[in-house]
Amino acid sequence: MSELVTGEAVALELRPARLPSRALAVLLDLVAAVAVYVAVTIAVVVSTASLDDAAQTALSIATFVLVLVGGPIAVETLSHGRSLGKMACGLRVVRDDGGPIRFRHALVRGLIGVIEILMTFGVVACIASFVSARGRRLGDVFAGTLVVRERIPVARTGFVPPPPPWLAGRFSELDLSAVPDGLWLAVRQYLTRMQQLDPQVGWSMAERLASDLAERTGAPVPQGVPPAAYLAAVVQERQAREARRAFGSGSSSSSSPVAGADAAPAAETASAAGASSDAYGRPPIVPPGAPSQPSGAAVEPSGGARPAAPHEVPAGERPGTGFVPPA
Repeated sequence: MSELVTGEAVALELRPARLPSRALAVLLDLVAAVAVYVAVTIAVVVSTASLDDAAQTALSIATFVLVLVGGPIAVETLSHGRSLGKMACGLRVVRDDGGPIRFRHALVRGLIGVIEILMTFGVVACIASFVSARGRRLGDVFAGTLVVRERIPVARTGFVPPPPPWLAGRFSELDLSAVPDGLWLAVRQYLTRMQQLDPQVGWSMAERLASDLAERTGAPVPQGVPPAAYLAAVVQERQAREARRAFGSGSSSSSSPVAGADAAPAAETASAAGASSDAYGRPPIVPPGAPSQPSGAAVEPSGGARPAAPHEVPAGERPGTGFVPPA
């Protein structure tokens, strides 16, 4: 990835085209140009058969210059850096500041290209592109241009599973300002790939990430909440806050009172199903080391009775399973 700075001091991240893709694009352009040149030459020879040798030689040179030199210059100027070969390979010629090229850039590229591509069979262009850090040939250096890739393969974004319903809105008062972006990225990557991990490895990773997240927020992980469910709930809370900042306070319903009120019936329905299914109607998967409780048994509070939080469901109504996201 190459970082270019525009005249307005805006950094652009562009991916320079490398030698193989550029060579293929040049080869396609040359095939098209030679085909046009042969067709035009045959037409000129047939139409000027009555002229003398000097006139025919002059017309041949003019045809060569116009088709093999002027043609690519005109095409790159009119298409803003996208010739036939570059369009096929997903490439484009841009200025050093990321802007579209003009006639003077295409002219310099075309004239120098005659020497380093046509006269030397591309040897000079290949050496210059191989040596350059951004894959530029001599024509690009003198013209102040760069060939970049337009079609960049986009990686599939993994699905971040939602938290259990009984955790909706529970972390609405959590301070997330001290959590760095790197930790958010690690949490998201874990949530999107935890189905592919070994259960014991995934449980230990979730505990470590939950510990780091709790240290940054200043609030410990609540007891009885699986670490993966805690991570998913905190990520959902962050997304809800970002949605409220972007679209207004009424756009997100994850931490609203309605969502909190609906969490209790969902938890009661899940508890009524017994230990044979979790909050999503799936068989429970208890990670190694997780505490287990018998089916239908209520968890007695230790010590004095503690009133439930506004969005918190009592411990006896929670499903006693690990966090299993929907497929």
